[in-house]
Amino acid sequence: MIADPDTLGTLMAAAQRGDRAAYRALLVEAQRWLERYFHRRVPPGQRDDLVQEVLMAVHAKRATYDPARPFLPWLAAIARYRWVDHLRRAYRSEAAALDDHDASQDSDEEAVMARVSLERLFGQVPKKQARAIELVKIEGLTVAEAALRSGQSESAVKVNIHRGLKRLAALIEKAE
Repeated sequence: MIADPDTLGTLMAAAQRGDRAAYRALLVEAQRWLERYFHRRVPPGQRDDLVQEVLMAVHAKRATYDPARPFLPWLAAIARYRWVDHLRRAYRSEAAALDDHDASQDSDEEAVMARVSLERLFGQVPKKQARAIELVKIEGLTVAEAALRSGQSESAVKVNIHRGLKRLAALIEKAE
């Protein structure tokens, strides 16, 4: 039997008053509804656990249900929150499975070659410009931090970055 929404609300109200039979009937109907709700949202192997989580949450939160309001939106909200929590756990565990030891062991040759090429390019621009670019764009310092470290004013750092990047772009275009 699939109960209509009004019947579910009536069953929940009776369960709140202590009617055990109504509560058992409500849980059976809620379980059926939740299985349909999660049918396309969760893989079959994970569906039963998620349905049980929601039913436990319904049990824990049953005192918060207002019998003057419809039951299914209240149940759907709990189901949605549990589903989102489930997705977060699943994505977190997938991310944890991709540890560094699983990554391929490439050599650092490309990074070394890129750094050598960058050093050559930096050799062709004024030192203050190269230093400003390196501090802000490569090391990730703020303009204020780069100004302190390089001994330049903040505006000088900004100007040197702008002019240096423009000069580097011209050098790269010329090389191509």
